Amino acid sequence: MSTLTHSIQIKTNAPSVRSVAGKIGRSILYVLAAFLAVLLAVPMLLLPLTTAVPAPVWILLLAGAAALAYGAFHFFQPLLAFGILYGGLIVLAVIAGVASQIFAATPPITDANGKPLPGSIAVLEQVELNGSKQWITIRGKDATKPVLLYLGIGGPGAGGFPATFTSLSPLEEHFVVVNWDQPGTAKSYDAVPISTLTVDRFVADAHALTQLLRERFGQEKIYVMGLSWGTIVGTKLVHQHPELFHAYLGTGQMVNTTENDVFGYEFAVKLATERGDTATADTLRRNGPPPYRGDGMQFKYAAYNNVLFDYMGNPRLEMILLLVPQLAREYGYWDRVNFDRGLIESFAQLYPQLRDLDFTTQANKVDVPMYFLHGRNDVNAVSALVERYYDILQAPHKELIWIESGHGATADEILDTFVNRILPQTLPVK
Repeated sequence: MSTLTHSIQIKTNAPSVRSVAGKIGRSILYVLAAFLAVLLAVPMLLLPLTTAVPAPVWILLLAGAAALAYGAFHFFQPLLAFGILYGGLIVLAVIAGVASQIFAATPPITDANGKPLPGSIAVLEQVELNGSKQWITIRGKDATKPVLLYLGIGGPGAGGFPATFTSLSPLEEHFVVVNWDQPGTAKSYDAVPISTLTVDRFVADAHALTQLLRERFGQEKIYVMGLSWGTIVGTKLVHQHPELFHAYLGTGQMVNTTENDVFGYEFAVKLATERGDTATADTLRRNGPPPYRGDGMQFKYAAYNNVLFDYMGNPRLEMILLLVPQLAREYGYWDRVNFDRGLIESFAQLYPQLRDLDFTTQANKVDVPMYFLHGRNDVNAVSALVERYYDILQAPHKELIWIESGHGATADEILDTFVNRILPQTLPVK
């Protein structure tokens, strides 16, 4: 009798178990479907946070997304409703991407009331440099101040616009700051085929940009600043055309790339081994010492440099070079994709060209005041090499200013150096 009762209970409970399992399964599917819908809405959600798209446009797009979701689930069964929602969100996401490109702009410089500051300049524009169209920003609180050309945030292959809201903003009080998206990156990604890029091309384009700025602002000379890869272009630029510049400032100064990289690699292996990070140490040993060539060479450089950046207390390369650009309002969504792909492609094209670089022999006499703002513990641009170059260098005036930062100076350190050292020593008194 008890066996029969137990059998009846199992048969009675079986449909209930299947029903519960079905509900759980449907709930999971609904959660996943909703998560996918949120992902498709991300391009619209990011518009007010990371782009210059005006409020009426992104409000209209977000309202359209909300109306689409309401209408789909109000009039249709869930399966069809999700299909309609996804299709509509894809269309709206494409519109958001197009809007991000169309409305890309550098933020205005404003007064205390949020209105454009009289006499200021804040423009994003395309210019022609040696026959190719490239993008620059020009920003300053007073358009009559000295011009400062900034040569990008690193690489080779990293554009310059992400620096607008970090290290460059404080300088806008004292300079007309010009930032340049170099060919092969971000807004200038298609300026020339990446396969044709050479270091000399960058120097020539920087020279053409300098001439354009001198004429536009009626200034006989300008200032130039480089960071990391930008110091290579900048040092070559002032070495070849000293008559065009008041002074040069290098931070994270590069001197001899091969010697620098071999030291960095060996130091990274030592650090990883001492920390007990055997996985990283083994990876670095498998990669072998630089210089690297061929497919994947960018990632071999990144592998040991991330160890160095961690040692210096700097963010990882992926954070600096890949994520920071996503916040630049001068970039639309396609520009941001081009920033990342341009960095990878341009680095592979250009960095092997630097294996014979050595400024101690190739630029040991420069007829421009030379300033180096360098971290004592910089192991990405090895401080000992910078000190050796400084000792050899012949220049009308030179200063090596030691700071406690890692690779590259902070905004406050750059501002202090310009305001309290470079400008008083180099700017002609009117």
